[in-house]
Amino acid sequence: MKKILLTSAIVAGALLAGIGAGNAQAKKYVFALVPKNMNNPFFDQALAGCKKAEKEANGAFECLYIGPGEHGGGEEQVQIVQDLIAKKVDGIAVSPSNAAAMGKAIEKAKAAGIPVLTWDSDLLDKGLRAAYVGTYNYDIGVNIAKQVQAIKPKGGSICIQSGGAAAANHNERMQGIRDTLAGKKSDKAPGEKLTGQNGWKEADGCPVYTNDDFLVANQQMADILGKYPNLDAFTPTGGFPQFAPEAYKKIAEKVKDKIASKALALVVADTLPVQIDFLKAGLSSGQVGQRPFEMGYKSMFFMMDLKAGKTVTDPTYTGLDSCTPDNVATCIGG
Repeated sequence: MKKILLTSAIVAGALLAGIGAGNAQAKKYVFALVPKNMNNPFFDQALAGCKKAEKEANGAFECLYIGPGEHGGGEEQVQIVQDLIAKKVDGIAVSPSNAAAMGKAIEKAKAAGIPVLTWDSDLLDKGLRAAYVGTYNYDIGVNIAKQVQAIKPKGGSICIQSGGAAAANHNERMQGIRDTLAGKKSDKAPGEKLTGQNGWKEADGCPVYTNDDFLVANQQMADILGKYPNLDAFTPTGGFPQFAPEAYKKIAEKVKDKIASKALALVVADTLPVQIDFLKAGLSSGQVGQRPFEMGYKSMFFMMDLKAGKTVTDPTYTGLDSCTPDNVATCIGG
């Protein structure tokens, strides 16, 4: 997935250097939309929503889309947010890779009077941001688990694939999967490991963490499916393996018959067009999707409201879509 030789730090520096001049000339707000990484088709949808809001605002603000170029543990994202604070942007909307580390950075934004929203993923300390815009992440896990249960009503073995171990949104999704399959609500994310509850047990070595590296995600998937040929369910909490389509296709085609016979429940988060195509082709059992376009779009107008001294609804959930082979022809992807 490497696209550009220039480092994201160099790109970030160039973008941030022009913020002051841009503000002076255009006399408009600069709102930063900070994804976990920029080489990601999911976050591309949020960028499209952000840019649509910018266009509709008729010059009232600029959508500055800036984040790490690649995957990682969140350190580069924290540095980018710190740079945005130092440059005194007018607002920051961030999807934290590392909720704890980002919280410390956001404390500085709050002290500087810069409003902060979270989108897609939240902070641990909700008091540090004005509002969260995105999916009710626990529900993604619940809906993934419901699809798995429909395919495997008697339970079985499962491997959950997640993003970063410190990503609050993926931990909440994992909790939703575990709680739903276990039939019991756990106290906190990522939930209690399945050791036989309700007939479900997590395979040894699981969950696995991709750190948003799509090629790693596919290697993990291949390794797990190879090691456990009788695995009953494989459930990524994000679209990680499918975001490298050619690699995913090669792996999924090897288990296509198992998917068709319901020997394997391969239910994946997100519903981007390529993912819906996989579902239509029988290369997944189901998809549970979010609406990233709306996250980027609404975050910008919420920033305008905050600058005007208005309150915004917290949290604001943008909904989700549960797609199966039965409704794939009409299921919304995005």
